[in-house]
Amino acid sequence: VTVLATRCLDVEDAYKAVDWKILSLIFGMLAISVAMDKVGLVELIVSSVVNLTPWAGPLFMLSFLYLFTSTLTEMLSNNAVAVLVTPIAIGLAQQLGVDPRAFVVAVMFAASASFATPIGYQTNTFVYTAGGYRFTDFLKVGIPLNLLLWITATLVIPWFWPLVQV
Repeated sequence: VTVLATRCLDVEDAYKAVDWKILSLIFGMLAISVAMDKVGLVELIVSSVVNLTPWAGPLFMLSFLYLFTSTLTEMLSNNAVAVLVTPIAIGLAQQLGVDPRAFVVAVMFAASASFATPIGYQTNTFVYTAGGYRFTDFLKVGIPLNLLLWITATLVIPWFWPLVQV
């Protein structure tokens, strides 16, 4: 708004700068996310995960959620993954009786950490085509980086957002 008000950018250029495909994808995923919640799919997924892993505590679940989200974002758009997995993260935290902020942060970090494929993030796709890289080049560098961030996030996120009972 400030850029438009100060006339650094006119309205026509602002509209041209909007990536309408991504915006449409986000709105579509929001609709799917709401539908998943309304029909009880989120609750079904959360209760299934909790029932399959009764021995798992909040830290394990946070770590699993990060890894799940990170894996999905290598195959789908990071925006779509974030919108789809966030309600599951909130439901999982609520089922475990802990503050959901740590779980939401884990989803946001994991969805933004797409390094192992050129699919999950638009910049990776640009670099992939323009740089003449192979798919395996992304795997060689990206998988170790994803694993490092998974471990780091699992340890650091609870430090800032403790997994305490609410």
